[in-house]
Amino acid sequence: MTRRVEVGAHRLDRWVDGFAARHDGVTTAVEPGRVLLTGGDGVRAVGETFDHARIGLVLVRRGGHAVGVDEGGELTSHKCGTRYVQSRTKAGGWSQQRYSRRRGNQADAVVTAVAELALRHLPPGRVDALVLGGDRSLAEQVLTDPRLAHLGDLERRTLWDLPDPRLTVLREAARRARAVRFVLDD
Repeated sequence: MTRRVEVGAHRLDRWVDGFAARHDGVTTAVEPGRVLLTGGDGVRAVGETFDHARIGLVLVRRGGHAVGVDEGGELTSHKCGTRYVQSRTKAGGWSQQRYSRRRGNQADAVVTAVAELALRHLPPGRVDALVLGGDRSLAEQVLTDPRLAHLGDLERRTLWDLPDPRLTVLREAARRARAVRFVLDD
């Protein structure tokens, strides 16, 4: 059976001690970007690290957006906001098409606004890595802006399971960005 676990960097030592206690000891191997744990009973845990000094965060959903910079576990720069994007309608015919166009235009406005915020908070050379979260298609559309080409080459972590971005969600995303993601094979 395979399980996935996110372990915060501040809890890692304690979690490894618990893993060792549950699995009859542990053998640890550390590689760049990975932590390999093998229990005495044969259970393996492969952890993916994301350890960067400055991480840029771009979170987008139809109900809100947030852009920020996390330096060493502290949000040093951020901006959160909301924009209205109409939900789907069950009306048929021309009305449905008109609402669909309006929804598309409103979503495009969100993407443009987030691209502007990213340009302001994440200029070239400001961050070492990038976290994208929220709505996958909207977040990826933000990065298609040619002015943000410098973000395309950065190491990336994704958090698609986030709710509408607010300041608390941005802080949680920054914490989760630095967490070690373990895959356990029992």
